[in-house]
Amino acid sequence: MNKDSGVHLAHLKVDGGMVYNDLLMQFQADTLAVPVIRPRVTETTALGAAYAAGLAAGFWSDLEELHKNWIADKTWHPGMAEADREMGYRGWKKAVERTFNWVE
Repeated sequence: MNKDSGVHLAHLKVDGGMVYNDLLMQFQADTLAVPVIRPRVTETTALGAAYAAGLAAGFWSDLEELHKNWIADKTWHPGMAEADREMGYRGWKKAVERTFNWVE
């Protein structure tokens, strides 16, 4: 992500149903080597639609007012050693390569 976007990933904000899987969130933090942050409101697709409607109707004045509504619920911090992360990444790439040309 850093290479493709040119933007340094300092943390990852997550949403949706899978964010309640603590093991997965810790795995994301360990794999990416950045904190993973779950918001108090995790269904942000629906929330975004409500925010857009509220902005259009004049219920909220601007985006800054909406930013103030965002509250962190839980944060996972990376705890995996760099050598372990690299070994896992190499194993993942090997597994992906083995799936190439699986189906003709």
